[in-house]
Amino acid sequence: MSWSATDSNLAAGHARFHLDNQRVPDFHDFFNAVSPHPQSRPGLVSFDVRYAAKGAASHLRDATFGFEGLFAPATVHIDFEARDLPSGVVYRSVSGGQRVVGGGMGHEQNGAFFA
Repeated sequence: MSWSATDSNLAAGHARFHLDNQRVPDFHDFFNAVSPHPQSRPGLVSFDVRYAAKGAASHLRDATFGFEGLFAPATVHIDFEARDLPSGVVYRSVSGGQRVVGGGMGHEQNGAFFA
């Protein structure tokens, strides 16, 4: 996946993870996907995940795991579409009424971070 799929500006309080028509295998269900010989069909996914900071950024560090960065709590909105190519069946997220339990954005020592 290209870095161009991401855009992040912690100082401005926004970030985005966006991709259109990414080819992926469609395994139909969880049990098939984890089976020893899963069957798949070609599929496409598109998504747009937008983050908006809802508080001040804080510096976090975990010396045990070598994790360090500047992070802010954030609201998150997701628009998602998956398409099974052989059948043309499309699954779409419902844009309105999403409820997010928690989200965050920031910069970890290895790059941008979204959750």
